Amino acid sequence: MAMQHALKRCLGIARVPLIRVHSGATVAAIGQRESGPRAFLTQPARRSFASLPQEEKKKKEPEESRESLNRLPRLMEFPEIIWPSALNTLKNWITIQFIIRPYFDSEFQLKDFIFGAKQALQVVSSRLMGGDLDSLDNLVAPEAISELRPVIQKLSMTQRRQLEIKESDIYLSFPYQVGIMFDEANDKLQKRFVEITMVFHVMRGLSEMRERGEEIPWNMGTLPEYQDKVFICNYRFIKEFTAGQQSDWTINVANHFRAIDLINDSK
Repeated sequence: MAMQHALKRCLGIARVPLIRVHSGATVAAIGQRESGPRAFLTQPARRSFASLPQEEKKKKEPEESRESLNRLPRLMEFPEIIWPSALNTLKNWITIQFIIRPYFDSEFQLKDFIFGAKQALQVVSSRLMGGDLDSLDNLVAPEAISELRPVIQKLSMTQRRQLEIKESDIYLSFPYQVGIMFDEANDKLQKRFVEITMVFHVMRGLSEMRERGEEIPWNMGTLPEYQDKVFICNYRFIKEFTAGQQSDWTINVANHFRAIDLINDSK
């Protein structure tokens, strides 16, 4: 039911079919990594058009065919996250105030991290659109690039264009989960990492609408002309804080999707 309510809030849809959701923690607040969040959609049976008139069936099939060619496939195996969790928000604050700032980085500010995360989203999404994955070595983890590459290579140009995100088109962003991980494989040195999962809500063309002085409808998600422009991006950032071996923030998960596609999948 959680995913159902999230989709309603995202698109303002009055009714959507039941979507079952199961979830778990991404990482432990302190200690070791636990199993990642497991939110998944049940695969309902396809709607039967046997009772539809022949002409209506013919119209629907080409429309569905075009839509399936244009929609984005899942870029990486990671559950779609749409809205924040109240419990996670509290845990995030505790983790930042009582672990990260006292023991990892005294100058860490969440607002500064979010600002940098938006810029990273714009850069990475632009290079994904161009298929230029080789230039992402310092921004995206090698394992993530290896998973992204075969998917990006199969995308059509229409699908690739949907990947590019402008920072000015982001209208909502928040950290879904902040986690601390310890790697004790080396007895002499305990490695420490911070991992932050970010969620971005984007409306393509939003900045141009603002520049033209157009009024942005509060219920734009319910309007057909906006539904295919609203995207959600899930990016997970990780940084090592081991004494003497600190690194820059890198991305180990990158996913783009439309909430309307999740609703259509559940029909």
